[in-house]
Amino acid sequence: MNINSEQLHHAGSEHIHDEEGNSMFGFIVFLLSESIIFLSFFAGYIVYKLTTPDWLPPGVSGLEIKEPAINTVVLVSSSFVIYLAERALGRHNLMRFRLFLLATMAMGTYFLVGQAVEWSSLSFGLTTGVFGGTFYLLTGFHGLHVFTGILLQMIIFVRSFIPGNYDSNHFGVNATSLFWHFVDVIWIILFVLIYIWQ
Repeated sequence: MNINSEQLHHAGSEHIHDEEGNSMFGFIVFLLSESIIFLSFFAGYIVYKLTTPDWLPPGVSGLEIKEPAINTVVLVSSSFVIYLAERALGRHNLMRFRLFLLATMAMGTYFLVGQAVEWSSLSFGLTTGVFGGTFYLLTGFHGLHVFTGILLQMIIFVRSFIPGNYDSNHFGVNATSLFWHFVDVIWIILFVLIYIWQ
């Protein structure tokens, strides 16, 4: 029985697609587990807010919303930018892929710096009542995810300089992009809970 090179190539590409599909399924399960953690935090925040008489720390009437809103727009917009990076890679345009990826990293970094500036200007800390504890826990845990997303983007950016690395298997890029969209959706919920619903 003779097996020609075309059949071998077809079998090899099927194996790659199967591996990529399994890896993506595992990554989605991971994101679902992360979602459960965030949902438990959200539930705790809502319960504490509804049952704590003096919810805000003494002397605090509410949170400044202007800068966090700008940070939100920047972070959410970065989801579209990383989507453009994915599309550029799909068209084998590595230059545009790298540019859009750098833009996404810059937007994520802007968000983290904005969050650090906000934290430094707040008049309450982690141990200032239930609100202080939940505020820093939620925003800090999310900030850790943003930082992780930037690190993942740095890795795929560096790997894009390896010849042929992204010719067929784009799992790392797709997973990183999905993680970034997840981080953005989580922040939208956080922004509504913490800044809008005061």
